[in-house]
Amino acid sequence: MSEVKTHVRVRFAPSPTGYLHIGSARTALFNWLYAKNQGGKFILRIEDTDLERSKKEFLSEILDSLKWLGMKSDEEIQFQSSRKPLYDTYAKKLLDKDKAYYEETEKGKAVIFRNPKTKIAFDDIVKGKIEFDLNEFDDLVLIKSDGTPTYNFACVVDDMDMKMTHIIRGDDHISNTPKQLMLYNAFGARPPKFAHIPLILGEDRSRMSKRHGATAIREYRENGYLPEAVINFLALMGWSPKDNREKLSTEQIIKLFSLKSIKNTPAVFDIKKLNWLNSEYIKSCPPEKTTDYLTPFLIKKGVPAGNYDKKWLTSVIKLYSTRFSNIDEFIEKSEFLFKEKIDFDEQALKSYINEKTIPYLGKYTKKIEALESFGEKTLEEAARALSQELNINWADLIHPVRVAVTGKDSSPGIFEVLVLLGREKTLKRLKDIQEKS
Repeated sequence: MSEVKTHVRVRFAPSPTGYLHIGSARTALFNWLYAKNQGGKFILRIEDTDLERSKKEFLSEILDSLKWLGMKSDEEIQFQSSRKPLYDTYAKKLLDKDKAYYEETEKGKAVIFRNPKTKIAFDDIVKGKIEFDLNEFDDLVLIKSDGTPTYNFACVVDDMDMKMTHIIRGDDHISNTPKQLMLYNAFGARPPKFAHIPLILGEDRSRMSKRHGATAIREYRENGYLPEAVINFLALMGWSPKDNREKLSTEQIIKLFSLKSIKNTPAVFDIKKLNWLNSEYIKSCPPEKTTDYLTPFLIKKGVPAGNYDKKWLTSVIKLYSTRFSNIDEFIEKSEFLFKEKIDFDEQALKSYINEKTIPYLGKYTKKIEALESFGEKTLEEAARALSQELNINWADLIHPVRVAVTGKDSSPGIFEVLVLLGREKTLKRLKDIQEKS
């Protein structure tokens, strides 16, 4: 049974005290997906009341990462730092009802909420019924002595003022929920529905951290991951369609997404799955588009991609499109095309370059020099003719050629590689390996 559609309003409320990391991005995504699925509104709120730790560069990165992922606020972005008069007004309402009191401190006057000391319960969409005894909590600070609101107070005031219908967040916030619910009750307001998402764990089942790999979304962007792949990957961490499909377009995910189908167990970050998904999206992406996307990141990593003709670079990316899942893999496998001097794999040299194969390379060099046209077909015909003349297996010629020009024992089709290298570089490398051996 599908969820009944209402005027859904959800929010993502990051603090600009660090980069947008995997866990926060997934929280944003689940809010955004639910809003889109329900025809509702996704609102971005910046919780920047911590003036010392909030930085413009973090805010800029968070907004850029969300934009890259395709998530934008459906209304004007709200900043808590500009909403102080609203928090003061709501604090006064509680003071006037004697539900809060002033407390003098050395730094100034704080506003404290009187804990009603009762039991409080709520039905979480993911977790089920959760109950708390408020006797275990102290009175709650609403406004600190320096005049800034506390997290829980500002959160409730904003969610009421912005008419949030659902709060979708990590389950590390469950302990905040009873504090927020008693404030809703004090204001006589109907609380939103809550859905607390289990945390993301590393592959070793410990809490996700940098030792499990990159944690900031910007790092995945700079490593050549496509936004569609990252969206797909994040969606599958804690949610899955009923038919257990893994590659899904963003439109398909929106259509299928449901809060009730979010799993109540921690998601495990699996970089292999992300790499597989990204490789699938690279394969299906037009090579010209992939080239435009990857070029600035290749340059940033030291590959002089801007020095090459775009048509040639697109041909390289097309040739390797089934062989890489991120920029580092692409560079590792194709760097010989961009370098004047290549690095040889020692084991490949030992296996395929020797007294027996060097003469083969010399004869193939002469065959290439005699070719009128330097193309895949003519290169292959010359190689087949030579292997017949020498009465050797095809592999006895092709493997040494591959090692001589690429430095590796594996590559895409060798004749496609030679064409991309060009006649001049191909001949130079064939001759260099003969001289060194």
